[in-house]
Amino acid sequence: MKQMFPMQGIVPFLLIFLALFGKLGAISQGKDSLVNTSKLEMFVDELPDMPRIHGYDMVDGSPKPKLLTIGMFSKKWKFHRDLPATTVFAYGATRNTATVPGPTIEALHGTATYVNWQNYLPSKHILPWDPTVPTAIPSTKKGVPTVVHVHGGIHEPASDGNSNAWFTARFEEKGPAWSRQTYHYDNNQHPGNLWYHDHALGLTRVNLLAGLIGAYIIRQPDVEGPLKFPCGDEFDRPLFVFDRSFSVDGSIYMNSTGNNPSIHPQWQPEYFGDAIVVNGKAWPKMVVRRRKYRFRIINASNARFFRFFFNNGLEFIHVASDSAYLGNPIVRNETLVGPSEIVDVVIDFSKSNTDEAILQNDAPYPYPSGDPVNESNGKVMKFIIKKEREVDTWQVPNELIKYPSPDLSSVSQTRYITMYEYTSDTNEPTHLLLNGKSYDAPVTETPKAGTSEIWNVINLTGDNHPFHIHLGLFQVLDQTELVDDKEVFKGCMLKENDAISCQISKYARGKKIEVAAHEKGWKNVYKMAPGFVTKILVKFSYIHSNTSYSFDPTGQPGYVYHCHILDHEDNAMMRPLKVIN
Repeated sequence: MKQMFPMQGIVPFLLIFLALFGKLGAISQGKDSLVNTSKLEMFVDELPDMPRIHGYDMVDGSPKPKLLTIGMFSKKWKFHRDLPATTVFAYGATRNTATVPGPTIEALHGTATYVNWQNYLPSKHILPWDPTVPTAIPSTKKGVPTVVHVHGGIHEPASDGNSNAWFTARFEEKGPAWSRQTYHYDNNQHPGNLWYHDHALGLTRVNLLAGLIGAYIIRQPDVEGPLKFPCGDEFDRPLFVFDRSFSVDGSIYMNSTGNNPSIHPQWQPEYFGDAIVVNGKAWPKMVVRRRKYRFRIINASNARFFRFFFNNGLEFIHVASDSAYLGNPIVRNETLVGPSEIVDVVIDFSKSNTDEAILQNDAPYPYPSGDPVNESNGKVMKFIIKKEREVDTWQVPNELIKYPSPDLSSVSQTRYITMYEYTSDTNEPTHLLLNGKSYDAPVTETPKAGTSEIWNVINLTGDNHPFHIHLGLFQVLDQTELVDDKEVFKGCMLKENDAISCQISKYARGKKIEVAAHEKGWKNVYKMAPGFVTKILVKFSYIHSNTSYSFDPTGQPGYVYHCHILDHEDNAMMRPLKVIN
């Protein structure tokens, strides 16, 4: 298979482009200007609760569709008491009210929400970016392109936030897939946790690093109310967890030199920061009462996995995973969360035998075989637990929400999706592809609306890749290791790019990884182990009713599937997905 390296001869031109118009990508400072995070005191800032806005109106006691206007603004944000204010890109109704993360949109099942997304960003980016990866570049060389994707949303194609549907400030320039200013979210899917973030082609990693993230929750009171989970703003909190590094002037630090600078002047295969940020504050603290709380934890890192645990043995009661409830609660003392995954947990602080509990992390980076955590990125946040005992009316019942079981006999198609990584002569990654094809190659995944498919995801790289499918939800059936002579299989795949002709059944017969109990339900992201074949059942209809979508999923510009390590997605581990009738 041809390895598609960028033409070396265009690099000098691109460097001139950056010098003249690089000004679109701010030049990062050197590592000697980095803040030493070990010198920053932890647990000094209060955990913020992001602003909450309703995606519906109540009229005469009944919910009605609502139009929201949410902008993207450049502003200053304090990540830590002792850091200078940082320039960020933030979502909000106004510049003054914009936050990192942005406001939490609370929608109702069955009631549509409309959002007019507005771009007020400047002509220059605050972070370095690389035009040698497939990137949205305005012809006027001005304006930061953005487009919003509601992650986990089951919505019409034109409102899905296609990477080529980007637009600049005042809609002066628009990408080839742009079609509308106002997005329509019909919210007819099951209740659960979603989040919204930028999805512009080749700029997703830098636009999210800059701050363009926010929570989107779909509620269904008649279904969720009887569960008697912790509720209300005090006891039901979204937690966005991500990592950042900072320069001494407070700016977000991102290396401006690529690992293969003669090929990609800036692109690096993964971004890792030393400071762990929760809801916009580095290592915050939260005072809690001795009772149950619900936390919807979203890993919004570019590439960092978190394996969360408490220093005092408190447990996580898992009630939902990504955007879907579990059938029964699952109790664990640790939980591994990949980039873009959501774990929805109840924590009972009345079980604590101490007055403080520190949420910690011990996941290597890159995961699973990278560096061990240090003091800075091994701590997440502190909970200060009030001494007084009190009556707790919140519950976690033994049965939660049951969805119809998947019918394997109705599978209409079996597909093989292969993850490749390509390297330079110095064995440094240059780009990553799915099925050996670029993003703009003709679509090959064309599921029929209302059907289910089996996808065998073959990971031939050394990384664990969080695999995300837009529109379709899936269940993980098993993970099987490729046997010891897998290098023969890998060599065949690099040449033929055909799992059947390369006799995958001969190699995919090693040990199995047991799917964790709290991840056996419906997912929209799953961690694809390196050297394994992961078999998933993908459903292209509503999981709670087994009915067709309430919109036409076959329209333009379609959907995508991709790795959710953002540095991989941008270069260029993403493929189109076209639903047909």
